[in-house]
Amino acid sequence: MNSPTANTTNYQTSNLQLQLGFINYIQRLLVEGDFSATYKYALLHALADCAVEYPLDDERASLCIKFDSLVDKFIELYWHHATPFAGTTGTNDLLLQNAGKQSKVISELNYCQSKNIRTLNALKQSQYWHSIQKATLQTLKEGPLWRLQKLSKVDECFLYPHVKGKTFITLNPGIAHCFRRFYDLVVHLARNAWLLKIQSIKQNQHIIGAQSQLYDFLFGCDRQNLAKAVPVLFEIQKGNCFYCNKPLGNSKQVDHFIPFARYAHDLGHNFVLAHGKCNNAKRDLLAAPKFKDEWINQNLVIHEKEITKALESYFYCDAAKSLAVSDWAYDTVASSKGHFWHGLMPAINSARTDYR
Repeated sequence: MNSPTANTTNYQTSNLQLQLGFINYIQRLLVEGDFSATYKYALLHALADCAVEYPLDDERASLCIKFDSLVDKFIELYWHHATPFAGTTGTNDLLLQNAGKQSKVISELNYCQSKNIRTLNALKQSQYWHSIQKATLQTLKEGPLWRLQKLSKVDECFLYPHVKGKTFITLNPGIAHCFRRFYDLVVHLARNAWLLKIQSIKQNQHIIGAQSQLYDFLFGCDRQNLAKAVPVLFEIQKGNCFYCNKPLGNSKQVDHFIPFARYAHDLGHNFVLAHGKCNNAKRDLLAAPKFKDEWINQNLVIHEKEITKALESYFYCDAAKSLAVSDWAYDTVASSKGHFWHGLMPAINSARTDYR
């Protein structure tokens, strides 16, 4: 009979082997897979997002992801891509997402934008939402969902089994945890491969030229809409900085509490108002756990409905999802013995301190 220590060691070894296998598989998938369009990159990104947006009780647990969730993620990821790119030609042109004709998802979303629909929330409230969902689901089921894991013409099914006729997929045991553990890496690899694919399409090259703004155009946050959060946050925080609690005056900036560099989506409850000095000092670090408690109390408990009402026209507002993402982010930093930002401190102390 194995001792508890031996069982623990075997469990840790098994987890390590799975994690190494996961990294190796993602690398193989991006190198060996057939990417004639960008849909597979979007699906890989969407799987990583879903893994961090839902609580996971056990590292070895499976995770059921409904097609509806993947469809919503696809539409969110492609929304900015469906906006014409102001390139070197002096005109605003749609960038192709495959080597043939324009992808159906882009065409459908661009059509909606041409009808003066400017935000995802407005799209969801429009007459076009059901047809967009239906078209995107069809695209997902006909292509990337069953082709993502086809390497060298073999369905390897490392991430999830191919079971057609269902309305969901189930990530294999431990895979959701791997997506959570290596979220930053997976998203970085998917986005950069996605960008390179768009750059490699001949029809796009005369539009893009040598511009360096393509990544921000495809994946950046909507700075214009961030200004919409200022009035409600200013009132909630009584005109004070979230971090130092001093009057904001004219120095106020909207900060992604869970940094955009860690989770690159604009969630309505993830914003706080801060001094420019505090915001710039925090940068891409997570604020210390004491700030998380204050953020939960302010944005997810006391003022949850107020924030939803004020911002749901511009951002996705779901307090439960915001909490799940924050738990994932803090668990990741803690388990990796990373650094938290503890606020502006005297020079004798470091603003970057180890997790203790």
